[in-house]
Amino acid sequence: MTTVSPTPETTPVVSPPAAPQASVAASSAPHTPPPAMRLRELAFGAACAAAVRAAARLGVADALGAAPASAAELALAVDTEPVPLQRLLRALCCYGIFSETEDGKFVHTEMSRLLREDDPNSLRYISLWCTEPWTWEVWPRLDDAVRSGTSVFQEAFGKGFFDYLHQDAGESAHIFNRAMTTSSTQSARDVAELLDLTGVSTVADIGGGQGHVLASLLEKHPSVHGTLLDLPGVVARADGRLRDGGALADRVRIVPGDCREDIPVDADLYIIKNILEWDDESTRRTLRNVVAAARPGARVVIIENLVDDTPSMRFTTAMDLLLLLNVGGAKHTRESLVGRMSEAGLRIGEVRPVNAYLHAFECVVPG
Repeated sequence: MTTVSPTPETTPVVSPPAAPQASVAASSAPHTPPPAMRLRELAFGAACAAAVRAAARLGVADALGAAPASAAELALAVDTEPVPLQRLLRALCCYGIFSETEDGKFVHTEMSRLLREDDPNSLRYISLWCTEPWTWEVWPRLDDAVRSGTSVFQEAFGKGFFDYLHQDAGESAHIFNRAMTTSSTQSARDVAELLDLTGVSTVADIGGGQGHVLASLLEKHPSVHGTLLDLPGVVARADGRLRDGGALADRVRIVPGDCREDIPVDADLYIIKNILEWDDESTRRTLRNVVAAARPGARVVIIENLVDDTPSMRFTTAMDLLLLLNVGGAKHTRESLVGRMSEAGLRIGEVRPVNAYLHAFECVVPG
């Protein structure tokens, strides 16, 4: 990506964005359309997803700085043709991603900033992950998945989702890792702020991925020790703070293992985040294993997206359908998750929001 040098004739477009600039273009805030037009718009929903993906891949948000910039100026920075880029930006403006001024230049909005690589809450890699090439192959097969109740991935690609990802789609696997790291890092901060660790000496992050939640908790609570348990290939890439030589390594035990088979960990608090979304039997086995491993009175905090949480339902129901397509999994309703926890023998207490799309279920292992 090239940059535009600031001269009297050109607008600099690569400086970090400053405070939001209000849009003055009517196209940025369209009126609510009638039902027939709204359905047409929804049927063309792939165009919006593709536009977000194109902007992320081109780095348009990174190129746009604090000052308004024309499509021609931005095109020089991201190596595109100016007229097609203007068409892309105007489409995105309809959804509040960028805004167009009265003189035809473009400025940032709160959403467009989230496509920047350097934004602390960046959703660039999440946006790319949700629109990877394989997604365009499986979404048209949703009716088949609804009929059968199972994944269509094997039929579409000749192998399971994760085998395909790691064997045939290296770039997509890289995007997946970046997206999961970004999402986990951001939610880890929220979890660390939410959880009260009074009286807790040991924390176990079960199926905890690279351990971002555990690292955030240990940083906030210097007297607490922790265990990270996940598959061998996952914990091999654990957060650098947790590995040998890391700032938290002397307070961490890293255990390679499969929580669906066994949880050889004793702790005061067990955290299970976003791993109960495969098949029901895997969920039941994981919860039973936690109860079997924990001493009476131990806390278990289960953190999940809920498909019946009204503010985030468009997001979580979309994830739910994508899980069906690629692995045959499902997101939980509050009722279904409570049911699984009760079956496992957990005593369920308070349910609290972690952020706009996650909920924490406080549980205790009964005596």
